[in-house]
Amino acid sequence: MKKYQPIQSIDLHQRSWPSKRIEKAPVWCSVDLRDGNQALRNPMTPTQKIKFFKMLLEIGFKEIEVSFPSASRTDFEFTRKLISEGYIPEDVTVQVLTQARKHLIDKTFQAIGDARRCIVHLYNSTSPAQREIVFNKTPQQIIALAVDGVKMIRDRASEVNCDIILEYSPESFSQTELSFASDICNAVIEAWSPDEKQKIIINLPSTVEVSTANVFADQIEFMSRNIPSENVILSVHTHNDRGCAVAAAELAQLAGAQRVEGTLFGNGERTGNADIIALALNCYAQGIDPGLSFTDISRIESVYRECTGLPVSPRHPYAGELVFTAFSGSHQDAISKGLARYKETGGYWNIPYLPIDPKDIGRDYESVIRINSQSGKGGTAYILKQYYGLHIPKELHPEIGAVIQKATDEKGTEMTHAEVFQCIDKEFINVQGPFGIDRFSIEPGVVKEESPRKVNIKAGFRKYDRTFEIEGAGNGFIDALTQALNACGTGFKIVTFHEHSLEEGSEAKAVAYIQIESSDSQRFCGIGIDTDIAFASLKALISALNRSEKGRE
Repeated sequence: MKKYQPIQSIDLHQRSWPSKRIEKAPVWCSVDLRDGNQALRNPMTPTQKIKFFKMLLEIGFKEIEVSFPSASRTDFEFTRKLISEGYIPEDVTVQVLTQARKHLIDKTFQAIGDARRCIVHLYNSTSPAQREIVFNKTPQQIIALAVDGVKMIRDRASEVNCDIILEYSPESFSQTELSFASDICNAVIEAWSPDEKQKIIINLPSTVEVSTANVFADQIEFMSRNIPSENVILSVHTHNDRGCAVAAAELAQLAGAQRVEGTLFGNGERTGNADIIALALNCYAQGIDPGLSFTDISRIESVYRECTGLPVSPRHPYAGELVFTAFSGSHQDAISKGLARYKETGGYWNIPYLPIDPKDIGRDYESVIRINSQSGKGGTAYILKQYYGLHIPKELHPEIGAVIQKATDEKGTEMTHAEVFQCIDKEFINVQGPFGIDRFSIEPGVVKEESPRKVNIKAGFRKYDRTFEIEGAGNGFIDALTQALNACGTGFKIVTFHEHSLEEGSEAKAVAYIQIESSDSQRFCGIGIDTDIAFASLKALISALNRSEKGRE
């Protein structure tokens, strides 16, 4: 293809970033209210911007770009409102954007002059395409434009009672020759003359993402080597044109970036900015305190959607509705086992398919395992245990899973937890049918050393429209009842029997699980629930018998 050409690789000797690790969170700067806002079909109203600003404070942002005051009356008035009405906490610094023109800088200072502290973000575009096509200026003229802008800001800063921090961005840095990028940044640094008390922010944006993330990391490492590190904070602002904004921001930190600008959910022009939620929670998942709190991610998503009018993908990293959800049977089984192990042993989080604990961001486990036609028996068992207290024995999983599989196939869509339980309740629990025990009595049998629980049972057994008087003896109630029923010609044996308390307290219910094998080697399970354990066991057995009879129909 001759229409497009690849970006030039960087001949960077002994690059150091590939061997480094992120060990602490960067300084975060939210640009939602300016960069994000300008990309909206319907920009936020002042009321929405205030609500969004308050949410950013709650999350923990200490630097927030709030406006381009000289660009519109709305931005100017919003900036004034934040300052004059005391919305900005003492430990938070707002940031405003301006181009390198005197009247724009003057307007900017009219907006921020009485603020306590403010970052003034100056930018001009530096790439060859911008220099030659848009501005028709030489490299020297572009440098002079930036330096003149710095001097104007310096002069205005001396006239106001506001602590001014300068941020400079060579816009379109990602497409700028590195030698020129370093020249213009060094000229800006020299013109501002930062000191230890008042550092300068050099912000390097991938205004348009044109390379793989490793190339951007090389660009950042080149700049970190070729501009003075003393009294300079190196910042990045990555865009997502190639889908790599988060990766580029992370590799840039390895290459020397100390600060990251981005937005919630990656909102921004074209394909958006780096998503600070993903970046921060990536840190969190590695045991690094991100300095930002996303403990109520659903509320953050709600405010975001309300203020921006944008949706959040159900597959959005960490925040999406389905990102912690497993429909696959094998995934469900692995998650269920992992959660059970973690509950028993604690320690480091190490759950298959779950990079962080959903509860840490305000989600519950209800969304982790959900049931559709792709789900397995383990997922059904997990839901029944987690939400309904039924500890389904493993031997019963295949039969119960098959029933739910059939139901989801017929429905064609996901089943809610309530629908799963309703299906199990109808199919397995206290099942009515052609068989029933209308009454029974238990008497102690002859106690022998080898069978200390020997009992005799007498019962009224209903089979379709006939009732039989049956009796039997066995080691315990269920064994005696089985012997009595088989004497009446039912012909089955018990394969599995389990029981446990379903609830706590004096009115606690008991639940019993029984699986029988019929004379033709088919297996059927039943579940019985009652306040009395004997009745629960009886109901489980009769449920299994009724299911076996229905299976023959």
